[in-house]
Amino acid sequence: MAPERPTVSIKDVAREAGVSIGTVSNVLNRPEAVSADRRRRVLQVIDDLGYVRNDVARQLKAGRSRTVGLVVQDSANPFYNEIALGAEAAAEKLGQAVIIGNAGQSPDRENLYLDLFEEQRVRGVLVTPQTPERSRIETLRARGIPVVLVDEHAPPSRYCSLAVDDVEGGRMAVEHLLAGGARRIAFVGGPATLHQVVDRHAGAEQAVAQVPGASLEVVPTDALTVLEGRRAGAAMLSRPAERRPEAVFAANDLLGLGLLQAFVFTHRLRVPEDVAIIGYDDIDFATSAVVPLSSIRQPSRLMGRTAVELLADEVADPEHRHRHVSFPPELVVRDSTRPPA
Repeated sequence: MAPERPTVSIKDVAREAGVSIGTVSNVLNRPEAVSADRRRRVLQVIDDLGYVRNDVARQLKAGRSRTVGLVVQDSANPFYNEIALGAEAAAEKLGQAVIIGNAGQSPDRENLYLDLFEEQRVRGVLVTPQTPERSRIETLRARGIPVVLVDEHAPPSRYCSLAVDDVEGGRMAVEHLLAGGARRIAFVGGPATLHQVVDRHAGAEQAVAQVPGASLEVVPTDALTVLEGRRAGAAMLSRPAERRPEAVFAANDLLGLGLLQAFVFTHRLRVPEDVAIIGYDDIDFATSAVVPLSSIRQPSRLMGRTAVELLADEVADPEHRHRHVSFPPELVVRDSTRPPA
């Protein structure tokens, strides 16, 4: 095994070329400020010695970084992966890169990544917060690191943020179920500490309140996962037929897919003939489910791109007025729900 080649520093290049460190720096960063002969000599030494400049150190010294930190609630949810893809595409156009941290629905892991991004002095941070607690985010801002809240409604006086109107999305989902003739409706979702769950439930309640004889049962879950959806579906199957809901609004598509599995794979209930199901997010898997899942679409990639654009505004002008961008939800009807009666 060949011995490891020693690291070549800018001082080594300057000594070998017979110039100052400042001249080498100018050749790398401001070549027009160096004579052609001297520039050629320095570049030849760089090539001979195999010098590679330390961009990280250079950017930190200049107070600039080309990396953006993104902390998502749960990378197992394709919705957040789509947000990340949108953010990466926008950052690439700006000559930047996105480092992604998966909080895994844990506030402690979220803070761990925020600490790491602060230590790395990233250009800024995009975060989908786990809780209303903002002390760690406030600390980042106080230390000069801009923050944009993603999938979050925040007062523009304090933060830049962006989100879909989840109250409207919840109302839209249940209005669709009601239009298909359902009156006994279940809302499946949790934990209630997530504002997305709370807002979608609030919209569902608004829709039910407008239809006499309609009711909304809340079936709480510990997480927004396929497994929790299957558990909720199994619990519904254990009831007498007259106590089962006629339709289910799942707080996200993963729960909806789990419900589908519980009902269809056991051959106990037909979807949508016996029970209609609608999810939320419109992830790719919704289209390819055994019964294609109706859903409320969020423009996830656009949300990622917009988050990077908001962050770029924050970096360019830290004193500018913060903005909140709200996106409208979109109803996507597939085979898991009934057409309007």
